[in-house]
Amino acid sequence: MQQIENQPNSQLLLQLVIMKMPFGRYKNTILCDLPVSYLEWFQRKGFPDGKLGVLLQTIYEIKLNGLEDLLKPLKSKK
Repeated sequence: MQQIENQPNSQLLLQLVIMKMPFGRYKNTILCDLPVSYLEWFQRKGFPDGKLGVLLQTIYEIKLNGLEDLLKPLKSKK
């Protein structure tokens, strides 16, 4: 069965509550805990390539749209 594009990818969401920022001012901060101001900076300057960029763009959109409650069940499972 193919995944519908508009549905959130649960593995992607899970990575947001597990993976830590690998560099910069917020190194070792879990991605879902990054401040919006830092994500806005990436939005202006450009997100990194690859998986990290996708994850940062995803958490930016989640925070921008007030959807952080989506991550609460995942945070409690980690």
